[in-house]
Amino acid sequence: MRYYIADLHFCHDNLNHHMDCRGFASGEAMNEHMIRQWNSRVRPVDEVVILGDFCISPKGEEANRILACLNGKKYLIIGNHDKYLSSKDFNPKYFKWIAPYREMKDNKRKVILSHYPILCYNGQYRRDSEGVPKTYMLYGHVHNTFDEYLINDFQRQTRQYQRQVRGSEEKIPIPCQMINCFCMFSDYVPLTLDEWIEVDKKRRRELRRSDYEVSDVQDSDH
Repeated sequence: MRYYIADLHFCHDNLNHHMDCRGFASGEAMNEHMIRQWNSRVRPVDEVVILGDFCISPKGEEANRILACLNGKKYLIIGNHDKYLSSKDFNPKYFKWIAPYREMKDNKRKVILSHYPILCYNGQYRRDSEGVPKTYMLYGHVHNTFDEYLINDFQRQTRQYQRQVRGSEEKIPIPCQMINCFCMFSDYVPLTLDEWIEVDKKRRRELRRSDYEVSDVQDSDH
């Protein structure tokens, strides 16, 4: 089974009080909870793609310690806070691969993997013969900030446009499937693509501009 998750920010105690306001008593308590949540779902044989910002600590040995506690085969899309990657003490063998961007197949669908949201992504117009989207853009970085509201608004507007289907006179709406795999949206549990699709649909139906009117000054750095 393959799972996805973004912006865990292990060791980032500041997120308990600012921006995310995660509410844990300490960074250590947050780490322990996220490890438990991860291992409650992921088995040693499973795959997990981390969409950036895995650990805030620049110390390679700290990242090593946490990675050793997590089940599964791990893959990393590099985020802007993954500074431990340049530490001489970090062991890259904890990841099957490390990349800034990837395109993969997931049950006959394409997934575009990037820490940063890509508004015009490869395959964004593609649907199958039954009209179901064939490509999904999975991202992180923006957490649950005003930037996420802007991305939602972009998707809403884009889906109102129609494009002609190749080889046909028919015009259909643009799918525009961008999914924020922010860890707090799944209670820190890695999810499958199908699970993220359902979580994303439900969450975006409930998004309101008023939820984002008051933003933290740290939002620009994520």
